[in-house]
Amino acid sequence: MLLRSFARAGVFGHRHCYHGVGAGVAAGRRALLTESYCKGPIEPPLLDLTIGSHLAEITREYGDTLAVISSHQNTRLAYSSLHTQSTSLAHGLKNLGVQRGDRVAVSLGNNIEFALATYAIFKLGAVLVPLNPSFNTAQVASALNHLSATHLLIGLETNLPRKTPRSNSGLLRELVPDCERIGVISSELMPSLRRVVVVDNTKGRGGGGDDFNAFSKFPDLLEDGEGKPHLTEEGMGVDDVVNIQFTSGTTSMPKAACLTHRSILNNGKSIGDRMLLTNKDVICCPPPLFHCFGSVLGYMASATHASCIVFPTECFDAKATLHAVQQEKCTALYGVPTMFTAELELLASGEVEQKGFEHIRTGIAAGSSIPRELMKKLHKKLNLTELTICYGMTETSPVSAMTTTDDPLDKRVDSVGRLMPHVEAKVVSTTDRTKILPVGKRGELAVSGYLLQKCYWNDPIRTAEVMTKDGSGRLWMHTGDEAEMDESGYIKITGRLKDLIIRGGENIHPLEIENCLLGHPKILESSVVGLKDERYGEVVAAFVRKEEGLLADEVREWVREKLSHHLGQRANEVVVPKYVFWVEVYPKTASGKIQKFVLKEMGAELVAKGEGL
Repeated sequence: MLLRSFARAGVFGHRHCYHGVGAGVAAGRRALLTESYCKGPIEPPLLDLTIGSHLAEITREYGDTLAVISSHQNTRLAYSSLHTQSTSLAHGLKNLGVQRGDRVAVSLGNNIEFALATYAIFKLGAVLVPLNPSFNTAQVASALNHLSATHLLIGLETNLPRKTPRSNSGLLRELVPDCERIGVISSELMPSLRRVVVVDNTKGRGGGGDDFNAFSKFPDLLEDGEGKPHLTEEGMGVDDVVNIQFTSGTTSMPKAACLTHRSILNNGKSIGDRMLLTNKDVICCPPPLFHCFGSVLGYMASATHASCIVFPTECFDAKATLHAVQQEKCTALYGVPTMFTAELELLASGEVEQKGFEHIRTGIAAGSSIPRELMKKLHKKLNLTELTICYGMTETSPVSAMTTTDDPLDKRVDSVGRLMPHVEAKVVSTTDRTKILPVGKRGELAVSGYLLQKCYWNDPIRTAEVMTKDGSGRLWMHTGDEAEMDESGYIKITGRLKDLIIRGGENIHPLEIENCLLGHPKILESSVVGLKDERYGEVVAAFVRKEEGLLADEVREWVREKLSHHLGQRANEVVVPKYVFWVEVYPKTASGKIQKFVLKEMGAELVAKGEGL
């Protein structure tokens, strides 16, 4: 079938890698790299469609195929229903005044309403702005004001991992004080806001939805547009900005990345190709839809291959995720390492029965590296024998490199794979961005191609800091990630440049220490940061989640012994953690990434109290 043939092209095509500039090898000829510059495959060609048009094509061929399952809502949509209902919602939003180019903010968990709103907004040519549902009043107002957003879709409740549901009633009253009055809304906090649409996700708990007379209700919008024809796309272009994603909060200053129809659609397509997805696959997707992991790696990759996506709950719940995999006979499972770790702990404790995972074959791990021991457990316990690893950033729509389902285990542990189609990458000197480094040398990874963001919204200064043109006029995104490339084009991410620990003039890579620590049988999770030190400038601090009985000196000795073998005797002095802190829960972004800047703040406070030694 067509989708399968494209998938095969995506797998075999990536094996063509070319020498870098000046290497003297003709374009298109296979060769080993000498410089850290590589091009991804040129097949299959990029889709030249808007996202709405593409959904129409998929629906024509796979209309009866299941598209979305929301387990917690007990709701299932086939592609025909997804297409029809998202059109109805688009008409409803249009009647509320949404116009082409308007920024429409959506603050929802993983549910049917978000799934429909995504396509409805795209079909209108408006701009989808996903918000983290955990945002407080100030954060929502800041985000909407930065983008001059005109409309807000929001749940009456916010569901967060390991917490009871939070009513949004107070937040809504702070945003729109006159929300009980019928008529046009007015918000001093957000002058651009014209309309609010509320989604009742309270499951009968009550959330004051009936009191918000100034707001529209989601079901009413669907009913308002029911039976109306599909919208015309006249004047809409594939390079129009259609999605603005706030960058993940591993740093304290999120930015608004502007992505297009072309970049999101093709990135999802390439991801699904590399996973060998077909219309028979069922993908369990606990990562959030407001993040690129859920929206592009999950939702868009499934839709481009007529696969089915499953939302176990509105926010990550390890037990609900495993039950959804069992009940829906899922063939793929997504997650970041912390999610997979929580799922494995449930299986190890017997809280979830070890059965019903035989249908799983593939999945995606992203967000941070997968240690070898964790990968082995995922193979054995969850049947994830074809687990793929994705690398990217919000600004690149997001995936630029990825492993294949049949890459050797060492490549899926020690690298993030090779470049996606129509993508170029190079590793450059951290002191001279014009200098491409030899293979095997560490520097900053830069990426180019169709997948680049257009810019950071209304932020030319920060855009110019990371997006630069080379001598030939080609635009590059400088990722801020330290990386190295081997002679076959495999890329290894060795850490964030800003996360490097410089102890007495020596560069220490936290990722190496973290991977070492996770090999200890009593260590469940670890995160390593640098803390200020009067003598050395910085020293290593390890934040460890452990089993009972582990001592700090055992942690230090483990690192001293294991890392000395391949880092040399300097490990005895440099890499061994000076501070070891025990943690129960890490500060994380909503997508599951550990916030290292918060750990540094915590570490400084603990050191001041004399702890960690």
